This record gives sequence, structure tokens and C-alpha cells, in this order.
Amino acid sequence: MSEQNPNCKDVMQHICESLGEDLESDKCAAIKHHLDNCTDCQKYFNTVGLTIDYYKKYNVQITDDIHKRLMSFLDLSDCDK
Repeated sequence: MSEQNPNCKDVMQHICESLGEDLESDKCAAIKHHLDNCTDCQKYFNTVGLTIDYYKKYNVQITDDIHKRLMSFLDLSDCDK
């Protein structure tokens, strides 16, 4: 996935690869349909994206503890730092 300004297809590809699925699989089609129609998930993904953009843009340095708390808050605790 492109690290600078990923588009929807990049995001879906990343999600599907993380699930071990092909972009054209039924599971990925269902995820895309859900994301297209669920305002709660859209808000969540927008929040995550804005947070990532903020930290990249301003090169924010945080402690490991704050990083863990942020990842937990965003429900991304299982992602690598």
C-alpha cells in the first residue's frame, strides 16, 4: 500500500491481504460494501487516517506507553508499531 495518500483500492487491498484474501473475493466485496454503507466504520477509518496523517506530518515523537494507549484506543493493539 502506498504510504502517501492511499486511495480506497489501496486500503481494501491492504485489508484483504491482511485477511489472506484476494481483492476480488466474496469476503473483500462484503467488507467494501459494509464500509461503503456504515457511517460508524467510515468515521472510525477517517479518524485513524487523520491520526496517522497528523503524526507523519508533524513527526510527533511519543513514548512507548502513549503509543500503546493510542493503539488501544483506536483498537489497533495488534498492529506493529
